[in-house]
Amino acid sequence: MRLVGYIRVSTDRQVEDGFGLAVQEKMIRTWCRQHDHALGRAVYRDEGYSGTLPAPERPALADALSEVEDGLAEGIVVGRLDRLARRLTQEAILAQVWKSDGHVFTTDQGEILQDDPEDPMRTAMRQMMGVFSELEHSMIVARLRAGRKEKAVQGGYAYGAPPYGWQAIAGELVEHPAEQVGLTRARELRTAGASLREICRRLEIEQFPPRQSDRWHPEAVRRMLQHEAPHTLRPRTS
Repeated sequence: MRLVGYIRVSTDRQVEDGFGLAVQEKMIRTWCRQHDHALGRAVYRDEGYSGTLPAPERPALADALSEVEDGLAEGIVVGRLDRLARRLTQEAILAQVWKSDGHVFTTDQGEILQDDPEDPMRTAMRQMMGVFSELEHSMIVARLRAGRKEKAVQGGYAYGAPPYGWQAIAGELVEHPAEQVGLTRARELRTAGASLREICRRLEIEQFPPRQSDRWHPEAVRRMLQHEAPHTLRPRTS
């Protein structure tokens, strides 16, 4: 089949946990070769987008689904089903692909078969797997929070990957000189009225590289500009 690949991470932490964009893309390309599927030239990637967001709010996913709907691809392949979506959003996106007579594949399960009224267990098992995937995600988040609290008690920086423009050194959060220049430039452009997409374009032209991706995304720029400084450096208010 002619398939389109889709990869997603919601936070920098997923890169640290070993399931970043590069790992997902490698899994997809390897799986397609092993199963004789043709993968499109582009693997669509959403960086910094939650799996609970609907397709229209994830630019890369919307583009991937459009290829299926327009008949340019016969299906979509992801590393794991939770990369496509989480919770009820998952069912809506699956239905959207199936409505276009498309197919959905994951590298760990193969094809996700359409619902069959003669086999209600198929739907139930898929939804149960989604529930357990969400439970696993919640447990990981809970463990990370507990670890951060303990680290904070010991006096170290305990809030995951530092935001763009900052770095953790010896447990202290300090400015990252090169990234601070890019951050300042992004603020200048925003103040001048530039859109998030225009800021992405200008940062790439002026060779300010993003931290984890090969190109800037509007959502990454929005988060970067959201705060003047990380919350751990801002003075407490009463």
